[in-house]
Amino acid sequence: MALFSRVNLFIIIFKYLLTITPIFSYSNEVPNFLDLAKEPQVFEWMVDIRRKIHENPELGYEEFETSKLIRAKLDELGIPYKHPVAVTGVIGYIGTGLPPFVALRADMDALLMQELVEWEHKSKVPGKMHACGHDAHVSMLLGAAKILKDHEKYFNGTVVLVFQPAEEGAGGAKKILDAGVLENVSAIFGLHMHANLPLGEVASRSGPLFAGSGFFEAIISGKGGHAALPHHSIDPTLAASNVILSLQHIISRESDPLDPLVLSVTKFQGGAALNVIPDSVTIGGTFRAFSKKSFMQMRHRIEQVIIAQAGVYRCNATVSFLEEEKPLIPPTVNNGDLHDYFQSVAKSLLGADKVKGVELIMGSEDFALYQEVVPGYMFFLGMEDISVEHLAMAHSPYYKVNEDSLPYGAALHASLAVNYLAKLHQEVAAVEEKYHDEL
Repeated sequence: MALFSRVNLFIIIFKYLLTITPIFSYSNEVPNFLDLAKEPQVFEWMVDIRRKIHENPELGYEEFETSKLIRAKLDELGIPYKHPVAVTGVIGYIGTGLPPFVALRADMDALLMQELVEWEHKSKVPGKMHACGHDAHVSMLLGAAKILKDHEKYFNGTVVLVFQPAEEGAGGAKKILDAGVLENVSAIFGLHMHANLPLGEVASRSGPLFAGSGFFEAIISGKGGHAALPHHSIDPTLAASNVILSLQHIISRESDPLDPLVLSVTKFQGGAALNVIPDSVTIGGTFRAFSKKSFMQMRHRIEQVIIAQAGVYRCNATVSFLEEEKPLIPPTVNNGDLHDYFQSVAKSLLGADKVKGVELIMGSEDFALYQEVVPGYMFFLGMEDISVEHLAMAHSPYYKVNEDSLPYGAALHASLAVNYLAKLHQEVAAVEEKYHDEL
């Protein structure tokens, strides 16, 4: 009887809290987030942030000024945060500070590349450039934070803002996870700019999106000597050449033709003199796959083939996968339930005709590391206006961001987070009601 009374008391309190705390929905009471994000005071605020970051690009784990700017904007908005996380990362919190938690991620590092676009806000740092849109990612997440903070009373739970360092091959996502700041998160969302997708459109898919990626380097050692007397040497150049050919057979003769894989040798360094056989040759490259099983099998075979094939030519080989400098990135695999949810929210916000599918992409994204421990979803945000110009793809020195895309990204971030919290809240209420009915 006492148990029955306690359960009833819990349900009464829970229902009372539901009545006093409104759940967000698209209604006349709360403006559409896209309308809010397009308002001049929000749009111009995001543009200013993006340009400041673009002028001062910083590489992975060196984003000190970017991090300082983010913290200043969060302070301006009255949003609490943790810092430092993963060296330069910032984790912000909007809402009740209590469960449920949903995360939004923006990466913030630049690339080692000289910008060749001449404009007022060109990179001021020689040899460094935001050529992948991370400056826009940060400004859009801050734009979402600004909107969400103004409408904090309309949602239950907490939105976690993840400003992540070192996405470009240095494993920033892993350091964020290792810091333990996402342990209670129910889902995480991320976006990436797409240069050839029309402005105001989004694209994604359920299941694999980006490939997993790894790097390898091998030193093949023989015995150097005069090129005129090859029989006195053990030629590592010949061994390395045959290693490269044998590596290609992993793709052509060992893998399922319906399972896309890539293995590219991009480095071959040996001697300097034209008449000297070197003591050793160094080769290296990258490998990609869309399933973790295929990815790990390829990693295993790369090492086997290099060592065994070098041995055929009387050479020794050592293989490194460079995991300290360039951690292995698993495939980016979008959660199926979150795909259905994303489609619903994006169509409501943008219109059904603005939500597209996308093909598999052999590039990689360390957002995949989050997806290994938290249900996660990544999508592309279009920014091309063909009436103005065709935009260069990411990692080009001519890369540009169409700043008219910023409100769309901010609104999508905010809509995905708030509606997901409402969804979780309603599911809890349904479970409690069912439990009450069963008593």
